[in-house]
Amino acid sequence: MKNNLSDRINNLPVSATLAMAAKARELREQGKDIIGLSLGEPDFNTPEFVKEAAIQAINDNYNSYTPVDGYAELKDAVILKFKRDNNLEYTRDQIVVSTGAKQSIANVAMVLLNKGDECILPAPYWVSYAAIVQLAEGVPVEVRAGVEQNFKITPDQLRAAITPRTKMILFSSPNNPSGSVYSQAELEGLAAVLKDYPEIIVVSDEIYEHINYGSGHASIASVDGMYDRTVTINGVSKAFAMTGWRVGYIGAPAWIARACNKMQGQITSGTNCIAQRAVITALEAPVSKIQYMVDAFHKRRDLILELLSKIDGFVTDIPEGAFYVFPDISSFFGKTIKGHKIENATDFSLLLLEEALVATVTGDAFGAPNCIRLSYAASEDMITEAIKRIEKVLS
Repeated sequence: MKNNLSDRINNLPVSATLAMAAKARELREQGKDIIGLSLGEPDFNTPEFVKEAAIQAINDNYNSYTPVDGYAELKDAVILKFKRDNNLEYTRDQIVVSTGAKQSIANVAMVLLNKGDECILPAPYWVSYAAIVQLAEGVPVEVRAGVEQNFKITPDQLRAAITPRTKMILFSSPNNPSGSVYSQAELEGLAAVLKDYPEIIVVSDEIYEHINYGSGHASIASVDGMYDRTVTINGVSKAFAMTGWRVGYIGAPAWIARACNKMQGQITSGTNCIAQRAVITALEAPVSKIQYMVDAFHKRRDLILELLSKIDGFVTDIPEGAFYVFPDISSFFGKTIKGHKIENATDFSLLLLEEALVATVTGDAFGAPNCIRLSYAASEDMITEAIKRIEKVLS
């Protein structure tokens, strides 16, 4: 039968992180001992106090449709969290709860972007950003910052990227894939540029907020003049090890929140009722209850940086958050290793998978073609073995 799929889906790229995970699974099924450093998923279990809240919700017979934009009690917990952690004050009509932060971002793109509108993506960026913008018929505009800039764009770069078609800027801090964190001063520098362009909406993805190694978290919505034009994205997937629970949320100007509610009402409606009840408990808890995970990630970061520093050709910075390192491996381009001609980061990532049996993700997917992403959301023993294998192949 003729392929009658839409241009929309035919032109949509496959998620590189999920594609690499699928390739790794395929090799495992062939009996290969693959170490996965490709997925951005904590290797911890959801905290017991959160699981208990979900069990209680089941016993309390929460089983009906929820409001499209979330339970009122969950909205109140989100409001509490924003005030406590970010010094941002929202009301219920500014909060929309969605099935994961990815849906939150997609909702915002769909309700803000018209065909041909440009969205600035400071690169490196999360793999789905560009695809989401394209689905909304917008135009992704990459602004690249390399390892020498700690993967953070400058105000001058931002200004140079703005055109009359710019409608939105979308970025994450702490950043996926680099682990870079924009400081309060750096956000103020970007905001100073954006104040000359009041029509541009800022979308700040802060899903890794609590996985921070001492530099402190800053929200651009808290910068003077930015609150009324910023959508802050967050959720519980990373900090609370709740990736499969699928709960994200936004704090936004009420007119954007209303539009997202309208959009979501025609696609998925309300988020899973049991997950919502559990997230109320998660957000109301003190952040100290998840510090043990952050401490473990911090220790693993130091370990993987130490191990990578012993491999010639890897150029790394020191990521301040999230659980990724993003080395520049362009020194290997043009070389042939184990019969593999390395022309780009994708070739290099496939070399590591097939010869070292270590799954990573090519930087091409993140708008950073000289790099690869390694996730250290794995045990110290697995990290040590993975880097040992990589070193052996490259030597």
